[in-house]
Amino acid sequence: MINFDEEIKKFQPSLELEEAEDTIYKDDMPDVTDIIEKILDTVKEEQ
Repeated sequence: MINFDEEIKKFQPSLELEEAEDTIYKDDMPDVTDIIEKILDTVKEEQ
């Protein structure tokens, strides 16, 4: 059986929209277009 009092104690609200955006934009991982651009630049340099 679920103990609701314990579950409420463990509950952590999700990030607010602005906080989530900040977290996402600070993560500077390349996306697919960045990878394709790097590949194209490498191919152009080799020619």
